[in-house]
Amino acid sequence: MQPYGEVRDRLAGKPGRWLVTGVAGFIGSHLLEHLLVLGQHVVGLDNFATGYRRNIEDVLSRAGNRGAFRLIEGDIRDPDTCLTACQGVDFVLHQAALGSVPRSVLDPALYHQVNVDGTVNMLIAARDAGVQRFVYASSSAVYGDSPELPKRESVIGEPVSPYGLTKRVGEEYALMFRRVWGFESIGLRYFNVFGRRQEPRSAYAAVIPQWIRKLVLGMPCEIYGDGETTRDFCYIDNVVQANLLAAAGTVRGDDRAFNVGCGERTSLNDLFATIRAGLARTKPALAGAQARHADFRAGDIRHSQADIGRIRAALGYAPTHLLAQGIDETLEWYVEMLSAPDRIAV
Repeated sequence: MQPYGEVRDRLAGKPGRWLVTGVAGFIGSHLLEHLLVLGQHVVGLDNFATGYRRNIEDVLSRAGNRGAFRLIEGDIRDPDTCLTACQGVDFVLHQAALGSVPRSVLDPALYHQVNVDGTVNMLIAARDAGVQRFVYASSSAVYGDSPELPKRESVIGEPVSPYGLTKRVGEEYALMFRRVWGFESIGLRYFNVFGRRQEPRSAYAAVIPQWIRKLVLGMPCEIYGDGETTRDFCYIDNVVQANLLAAAGTVRGDDRAFNVGCGERTSLNDLFATIRAGLARTKPALAGAQARHADFRAGDIRHSQADIGRIRAALGYAPTHLLAQGIDETLEWYVEMLSAPDRIAV
């Protein structure tokens, strides 16, 4: 049996106590869903600044009566809230953060408060509460201007955005807690995550849900730059796998930061064509849709691709969905949701 299957079987046989910060967000809600299906006891922490109550409602309707869930509405910028949330918890999956490179360029102070101060508060709280393992969301943005492809965990360039810098500082704090207090943590450097329940409407929405929504609704799509910018698009189920392996699996070696991607590289032009072709299978009129090009955005990295050798060796991670499979499942969900405005505002 693969390591992920072994971890899921073990958890299903012996429920643990988990804290998921940012539980109402895209990634947090998927972690909650998988944990509840496995019969786990989950505390969720969210201030609903970027998360949505409808995500939690959707999860609870899917999970049925399996597992147990308690929601704390609070902010990771408040140390007392963090300590309260960590009490009696075995594992922390720290997902709460502000994303979006462009938005971080506009408001670096807010990003520091949430992504750096909030992470330090969570590390202190988890350490003081005796948490067994602390897993936190980092980002491929930590690689900055490093030209190396694929990105290896050991080679990092200079930061090119406040967002990327906050994620790097968070990693350094996690390492410091290990060196000084012996507190174990694992950082997961997410590449471009996509999938069901990802918010499509914000001005800072990720490209895949944004394009799906606009194509379905007949709105124009924009590609920043010439479209040859590349990304490693990672389906949400792969991210869930990495988190459960990092928290409850066996870690081989001494590394504590890992890429989470698929090891593929797709241009924005090819991505647009893939989404358009997928939608055209049920909406033939979209086959001829064209995107318009805009200027490159400040802080954007030109090319990104994960080397996933380290996480394979250390955790047994093996992506279950590459871009094609992930896009098919994602399109199916969004087409259904966008045809039912009472389920997701459009």
